[in-house]
Amino acid sequence: MLNRTVSPVFIGRLAERERLSAALADASAGRPQAVLISGEAGVGKTRLAEEFLAGARATGAVTALGACVEAGADGLPFAPFAAVLRALHHRLGDDLTTAAAGFGGELARLLPELGPQDEAAPAAREQEGRTRLFELTARLLERLSEHRTLVLVVEDLHWSDRSTRELLGYLLRSLQHGRVLLVTTYRSDDIHRRHPLRPFLAELDRLRAVRRLDLARFTRDEVRGQLAGIHGAAPAHDQLDEIFRRSEGNAFFVEELSCLPGPGVLSDSVRDLLLMRVENLPDAVQRVVSVAAPGGSHVEHRLLRAVTGLGDDELIDAVRTAVGANVLRARDNETYGFRHALLREAVEDDLLPGERSRVNRRYAEALEADPGLVCADELPVRLAGYWYRAHDPVRALPAVMKAAENARVRYAYAEQLHLLERALELWDDVPAEVRRRLPLAEDAESYPLCACDNEELLFLDLLAEMTLAARYAGEPERGLSVGRRALRVLDGLGHPLREAWFRSEQSKHVRNFGRGTGADELAAARRLLGDLPPSPIHAKVTAESALWSSIFDPRPEHLPLAERAMELARQVGDEDTELNARLSLGGLLIETGRGAEGLVHMRAVVERVTACSLHSLVARCHVNLQSLLESMGSSAESLGVGESGLRIADEYGLRESVAWLHGNQADAYFSLGRWAEAEAAARQARRHAQTPVARALAAQRLARLALARGDLAAAREEVAEVLRQHSPYGWAPQYGHPLIEYRIALAAVDARVLDAREIFAGLVAERHHTGSGRYTWPLLARAAEAESEALGVPAAGPGRAEAVAAIREYASGVRRDYPVWKAHADLVEAELRRAEGTARAADWASVAAAFDGLGRPYDTAHVAARWGEALLAEGERDAAAERLTAAYAQADALGAGLLKERLGRIAQRARLPLAAGHARAARPSAGLTPRERDVLALVAVGRSNRQIAEELFISPKTASVHVSNILAKLEVSGRGEAAAVAHRLGLLDQAPAPS
Repeated sequence: MLNRTVSPVFIGRLAERERLSAALADASAGRPQAVLISGEAGVGKTRLAEEFLAGARATGAVTALGACVEAGADGLPFAPFAAVLRALHHRLGDDLTTAAAGFGGELARLLPELGPQDEAAPAAREQEGRTRLFELTARLLERLSEHRTLVLVVEDLHWSDRSTRELLGYLLRSLQHGRVLLVTTYRSDDIHRRHPLRPFLAELDRLRAVRRLDLARFTRDEVRGQLAGIHGAAPAHDQLDEIFRRSEGNAFFVEELSCLPGPGVLSDSVRDLLLMRVENLPDAVQRVVSVAAPGGSHVEHRLLRAVTGLGDDELIDAVRTAVGANVLRARDNETYGFRHALLREAVEDDLLPGERSRVNRRYAEALEADPGLVCADELPVRLAGYWYRAHDPVRALPAVMKAAENARVRYAYAEQLHLLERALELWDDVPAEVRRRLPLAEDAESYPLCACDNEELLFLDLLAEMTLAARYAGEPERGLSVGRRALRVLDGLGHPLREAWFRSEQSKHVRNFGRGTGADELAAARRLLGDLPPSPIHAKVTAESALWSSIFDPRPEHLPLAERAMELARQVGDEDTELNARLSLGGLLIETGRGAEGLVHMRAVVERVTACSLHSLVARCHVNLQSLLESMGSSAESLGVGESGLRIADEYGLRESVAWLHGNQADAYFSLGRWAEAEAAARQARRHAQTPVARALAAQRLARLALARGDLAAAREEVAEVLRQHSPYGWAPQYGHPLIEYRIALAAVDARVLDAREIFAGLVAERHHTGSGRYTWPLLARAAEAESEALGVPAAGPGRAEAVAAIREYASGVRRDYPVWKAHADLVEAELRRAEGTARAADWASVAAAFDGLGRPYDTAHVAARWGEALLAEGERDAAAERLTAAYAQADALGAGLLKERLGRIAQRARLPLAAGHARAARPSAGLTPRERDVLALVAVGRSNRQIAEELFISPKTASVHVSNILAKLEVSGRGEAAAVAHRLGLLDQAPAPS
C-alpha cells in the first residue's frame, strides 16, 4: 500500500481565499457574484474549490457542485447544471419543487426528477423555447436564494459543451438579485488560441460581477508545507530540492513525486510518473482501473460491474484498493472517478487501440442490455459515444441520430449539430437498409421530410436537420457549407420545393454571417416556386421575403409579398407564418406612409397572440408595434405598448425581448427629452441583452445620449462597442444608419469634415435600400450639419458642392409621410442651405414651425439656435436673443452639453447674455480685450478677415483692425506666429471654438 499523498493541511492560497470570501459576502448581501478560477492542470483548482465549499457550508450556505465531462465533446449538454440542480434537489427537496412550481415541465429538460417534460416546441418556435429554459433556470435560482445563500461550482469549464457555456453566460448576465455565487474552474494551459472557451472568457471579463482568480504554482516554502502535511514531518533538504525542481511547484506532481521510494525511480515523462502509481497496484485492480478509464469522467458502480463482469464483492475490493492508492475516488452518487483527470488520460492512453475499442463496445452493450445503469438524460449521448469509439458504424449511426434528437429536445443546438456532423461522417459506412430505418426529425420548419426509401432524399433530410441546427446554434458558416452541399445534391433531381427551402435557409445564413443581405438567395427561391401549387414552403419563403423587405427595403411595391404570404399561410393552415406575415404587412404599411392601416394589422396580431399565448410572436409584435409608433412620432403611445410588452415578456421569461423593449423605450424617452429615463432604459437593455445585435443596439443608444450631452469619450467608447458587436444586419437602416450618424458626428466634432464626407460616401456607394424615414433622416441631418459647421474652413472648401449635392440626392429618395419625417426633411434642407451660405432666418422659422407640437425638445432647441444665429446675421438682435435664450434654457434642462457650448459661443460673439452666471472663465489675457481673444481664436484656425467678420457679426474692416492690434500686442509679424504664441501662452485654452 502506498503512503498518503494528499496533505490534510490546506497550503497557501491566502489571497485567493480572501477574494472568494469577499465574493461570498457580496452574494450573501443579495448581489449575485461569479468567480472564475484558472490554472494549469494539477495546480490545485479542485482542492481550492473543495476547501471553499466546506467553509461556505459552515456559514450556512447551500452548496452544489457539477463538473463538465469530456463527453461534452460528444454533445452531452448541460451536464454540470443537471448535476448542480440534482444536488440542490437532493438537499432542498420540496423547497426546490415549490420554487419550480408552474414551470417544472420545462426545467425537467435539465432535471428529470421534476417530472415529465413539457411537449417540445414546434421547430419554428424552438429558439424561443431555449430562451425560456434559460430564463426559468435563472428564475429558479433567484427564488431558491431568497432565503438562503447558494454557492454553485462548475468544474472543468475547458471541457464544457457550448450549451453549458451559453447557459452559464446567460445566468451571469441575467441574475439581477438573489444570494447566488457561481464559481467555475478551468485549465488555463488547455485554452489554446482557437479553444471555444477563449471568446467566452473574453465576454465574461466585461461583466462587473465576475472576478478572475489565476492560481500560480507553489513556491518552495509552500511545497515544503505540502510535503510536511503529507508525511507528518518536514522534508529533508535534498528531498525538498529534488521534488521542487521536478514538480516546478505543481501541487499534483508534488503529491505524485512524494510517494516514490527514492530519487532513482524518477522519470522525466509525466505519463510514466502517473502510470507508476497504477503499476504498483495488484493485477486485478489494474484491470478494473483500465476498464474505468474509457468510461468517462465518472462511471456508475453498476455499469462498471456489468462491464468488468465482476461480482459486487470483487469489484468493491478492487475499487477500495484503487481508492486507498489515490487512483480512484468514490463519490456520493455511487459513481467512481479518477483522482485527477491527468491520471485518467494517462491510463486510457496506455491502452492499445484494440483494447479501447473492445472496452467501449462492452460499455455500449451493457447499456443496451440495461439502460437503467445510467441517468436517463445521459443515456443517448453516452451510448452514441461508446458505439462510435467502438468503431462500429452500423450500431453508432442510429445511436448518434437518437442522441442528436435528444439534444434538440433539450434545446442544445450546438451539440445537436456536432452529433449530426458525426452522423454525416458515418453515413457512407452504413448499409442502405440501416439508413432507411434511422429515426429522423418529425418537423423541420416546413421542409418536406421524405420518410421513404429514396437514398438521396434521406440524405437531404439529414442535411435539412443540420441546416436548422446550424441556424439555431448560431453557426452560419457551417450552415452555408451544409446548404451548398445540399444544393449540389439537388442539382438535376427536379425537386424545386426542396431547393427553394434550402435557398431560403441560405439567405438567413448569408445574413447572419455578415456576407450580404440574402436578397439573391430569396429571389432564387421565389423563382423556383413559380406557379407550383401552394405549399408550406411557399408560405415560408414568401413570408421570409416580406420580412426581408420590411427590414431592408420598405417600399410600397413589396406590400403584395406580405399579402400573398398571409394568403398562402391560410391555405396551408400555418397560423404562425400567417401572423408573422401580417406583422410584416403592418410594418410595410407604416413605413410607406399608410400608418392607420398598418396599425390595424399590428394591433390585430397583438390581440391574437396575447389571447393564444403564442410566446414566439408575443415578443415580436410588441417590439415591432412599439418601434413603429416611435417611427411615426407617437412616442408617448410607444411607451405604453412597451410597458405592456415588458409585463408579458416577464411572465413568459423572454429576457432577450426585455432587452429590445427597454431599448425601444430608450428611443421614446430620448425623443421626449426624458434623458435620465432614456439612459436607465438603455442600460436595462444592455443588462438583458443576450445577442450581439441587442448589445450593439444598447451601445448605439448610449452613444446617442453621450453625444448629445457632450461626453465625447463615452460616445467613442460606445461606438467602438457597436463595432465590436458587429450586427449581421448592418445593411439595414435601423441598424446601420444610426452607427453611421454617430461616426459622422464624432468626425465633425473633431473638425474632421473630410472624414465625415468619406463615411457618408461609403453609405452612398454601398446603398442597398431607399432608407427609412425614422433612421435615415437623422443621419442625413447629421451629415448636412457637418457640412454647414465646416463653412469657412479652408480644407472643407474643395468638394463641398459635391458633398452637399450627394446628401440632397440621397434625401430625395427618403419618404416624408409623417410630420416628424417632414420636419427632419426641412431640417436637412435648411442645414444644406446653411452649408451653401444661402440659409435665411425665414428658412429656420419654417423648420421651427414644422417641429412645433411634435414633442421633440432637443430638435426644437437645435432649430431655435440656428434661427437665432440667422436672425443675428440679419441684424435682428432682439428676436435673436429671444430664440437663443429659449434654446439655451431647453438645452440646459436637457443636459445637452454640445448644444449649450455652441449657444455659448454664439452669445459671446454677439455679446448677448443667455442666462445668469453664463460668462467666460478667466484666462491669461496678454493685454488682449475679450473681443480680440475671440478674433485670435479664429485666426488660430485659419479664418480670413472676411470669415472672421461673418463669424463675429462684425464688418471685415473691424476684423482687420482687431487682427492688427493683436499682432502688435503679441509682438509678432504674422498670423501664424500669433497662433503659435497664443497656444504657447494658453490664451486659447478656454477661448470659444469657431462655429
